[in-house]
Amino acid sequence: MERVSQIEFRNHRILLADCSDCGPEELAAAIDDVPRYVTREPLGSVLLLADFSRSSFNKQTVEHLKLATVFDRPHLKKAAWVLTENLDRTLYESVRTFSNRQIPVFSTREKALEYLVSDQS
Repeated sequence: MERVSQIEFRNHRILLADCSDCGPEELAAAIDDVPRYVTREPLGSVLLLADFSRSSFNKQTVEHLKLATVFDRPHLKKAAWVLTENLDRTLYESVRTFSNRQIPVFSTREKALEYLVSDQS
């Protein structure tokens, strides 16, 4: 299943990483795929929505996530994550600290999309 795609929302192009409903191995593979798409785009241009709803994280998937967030960083304009209380706060903070990024978290895809197209950063 292709987990990374381009979508349009309010006349903005958004890269959607649909990492929802994944077990740890499938989640790690999906996470590893995202930088391949992001790094093709100009620096500072990508609006990225990563939806991790109902997925299962473990230490290995968090390590994959840490690396992906570092590779993506220069190409991102804004990013947002959808989480459904499935990533422990300590693990989320470890990703945020490792990547040196603020990554807003939302409870729904719609809220995350609204944030991505808003003027707030």
